[in-house]
Amino acid sequence: MADEKKKGIISEFKEFIARGNVVDMAVGIIMGGAFTPIVNSLVNDIVMPGIGLVVGKMNFSDLKIVLQQGAAADEAAGIEEITEVAVAYGNFIQVILNFIIVAFCVFMLIKGINKLKRKEEPAPEPEPQEPVPTAEELLLSEIRDLLKEKNGADPADGADADASENI
Repeated sequence: MADEKKKGIISEFKEFIARGNVVDMAVGIIMGGAFTPIVNSLVNDIVMPGIGLVVGKMNFSDLKIVLQQGAAADEAAGIEEITEVAVAYGNFIQVILNFIIVAFCVFMLIKGINKLKRKEEPAPEPEPQEPVPTAEELLLSEIRDLLKEKNGADPADGADADASENI
């Protein structure tokens, strides 16, 4: 009984892993991990220096509110080293900008993929329309109807064979 349950769990797990959406998700996570350093470099090395220049040669990651000043240790005075306590809101701004840039890059990537998918899909074929009779066909229909009337047949009953025999 336990052996059957074990085989069932293993086969269930194998089926779960083999599903396309799980594999796609794994590929997405791996690609996202590889894409992160690229985006971080874009933000830190290209975008943020420009923004810092615009706002006054300021580095966002240096922005902070100091709650307690740090002090160096002085053994002669009996002062231990005190670390600085600060709210690093500049780093928070940096992370938010990173997120916005990553979200925009993903948006543009998906937009491009959707555009490619739309080009690949064939356009739906238009529904076939009734053929428009030519002037010659209309004239021949009128002649046929007149011949049917002359021979006493109703033109709507479709007795084409009788009309052609009388011609």
